[in-house]
Amino acid sequence: MRRMRNIIEINEELCNGCGQCVLDCAEGALVIENGKARLVGEILCDGLGACLGGCPTGALTITQREAEEFDEAEVHRRQHEAPAAEPLPAMACGCPSSQAMTLSPAQAPCACQGEAQPVASRLGHWPIKLQLLSPNAPYLQGAELLLLADCAAASLPDLHARLLGGRAVALACPKLDDAQAHIDKLAQLIAGARPRSITVVHMEVPCCKGLEFIVRQAMARAGLDLPVGSMMIGRDGRVLEHQPPMAGVA
Repeated sequence: MRRMRNIIEINEELCNGCGQCVLDCAEGALVIENGKARLVGEILCDGLGACLGGCPTGALTITQREAEEFDEAEVHRRQHEAPAAEPLPAMACGCPSSQAMTLSPAQAPCACQGEAQPVASRLGHWPIKLQLLSPNAPYLQGAELLLLADCAAASLPDLHARLLGGRAVALACPKLDDAQAHIDKLAQLIAGARPRSITVVHMEVPCCKGLEFIVRQAMARAGLDLPVGSMMIGRDGRVLEHQPPMAGVA
């Protein structure tokens, strides 16, 4: 049923895709697609405007127009509907990027004369891209999961020594990737592998905090509340904030 009521309106020219509105919307009415905020469905927007305050560019406003009625029952259904875990399909090309394997952390190779001593790899498995991980992979079962923003991996100079040892890794980008696909995939991993904790490592830029929203939505869909921690990396490689995994912080 459609009627005149308050509902969100998004100015795409002003939207910078930071994802703060998505974090602020408890109903899950907003997503980031192609670098812009989008309303998933009118029935998910209550029109109260909780998403307005955090928008840094003023791209969001509340307007009154004819829209479908807000459906609170549908909001709850979507929040608690966890997708079934499915194995990754086999790739016809036999691409090794999707072939799961456990790695033994390597010893650092000897440095040539006059060169700095190389650092040993602490990576414990392959693949590492979130969309390529299987919920049934043995290295994910009960693991401490590190959800790592693509840019953070390149920016943190001591990534391996500081974070990778003993952790499973999932690499993703909340701005350029399909955020909903990441939510669905991470929900599968949470439901299937039941990790002990999740640590989100993101850059200081606002859009990168979308990884925290992805984790929160994925846990809701999987019906599990895990200890969650976070680390924010500056563009100069410094650790600006660090919160170890704690229950009830997502």
